[in-house]
Amino acid sequence: MKDRQASQALSSEIEEYRDARWHRENTACVETVTQAEEFIERVGFAACLTDARQPGPSLYVAVCGRRDATMPRNVQKDPESFHTWILKDEVMRRGRAYYAKLSRGKAMFLARRMIPYFRALWGVPRREEKKRLGESALRLLRVLRKEWEMGTADLRLESGITDRKRFTQALDELQTAMIVVPNEVVYQPRFSYLWGLAEERFAEELATKVDRPTALLEIARCFLAGAGMTVPGELARVTGLTRPEAGLGNKALVEEGYAVKVAHGTYRLAALEVTRSRMRPHLLRDEVPIDPRRLYADYPI
Repeated sequence: MKDRQASQALSSEIEEYRDARWHRENTACVETVTQAEEFIERVGFAACLTDARQPGPSLYVAVCGRRDATMPRNVQKDPESFHTWILKDEVMRRGRAYYAKLSRGKAMFLARRMIPYFRALWGVPRREEKKRLGESALRLLRVLRKEWEMGTADLRLESGITDRKRFTQALDELQTAMIVVPNEVVYQPRFSYLWGLAEERFAEELATKVDRPTALLEIARCFLAGAGMTVPGELARVTGLTRPEAGLGNKALVEEGYAVKVAHGTYRLAALEVTRSRMRPHLLRDEVPIDPRRLYADYPI
């Protein structure tokens, strides 16, 4: 409720800024899988089927092309929900963007450039798997490292985890650790996901080393670039960060001059502070976080 009240308090300027950046306009709604991939690349990270009642960019809202898009109760008969689901399947199959359940079980898309930052915060390195992963997750992982890709039913059978709840929790744990991803979904002869190792599709991004402060900074930057302003608890709710972690990222943006602190927990894109007095096109373009793979190329030691 507090987050919704904060969202309602945003100025019309910020709401219109978000409309343009998050495709909440009828003239910019997402229709094709290519447009969906471009949307994910632009916003950096996005939810799949959340609506206007949840903060942050959403593929479903972008498909609807309106700010007040609300998921109906009977989603099976809703054409916009169905179309979003089909686009999600295609994005997953093509593998140009990362898709999985991440922190707090949130199903999210990540642009490839954002993968190293999320992994720095939530990923589990191979050397720490035995310490940090549960027994069921390790059993699934052993099977997948042997077979590389398996359907849900075959994976349950091979791992010996027959309890559905325990199996689902183990899969969620491996997704949150950024080790396993759904590669594809099939509907015939019965509905099933095909599961595989994230490193098979995103080897370079997952191998890129980033420290936690940099990861917090760049995730905060990515969100603020699309939101224009972030209110208390918003960044944490969208990404799964804790509020202290979100605060550290936003404060680092202030120190850098990228953001301005408006009030406790509220930060505004610095570029928007100067648009009325003088134009600064270099700050108003589509800002994106630094790709960590370019650091050494751009700044040789």
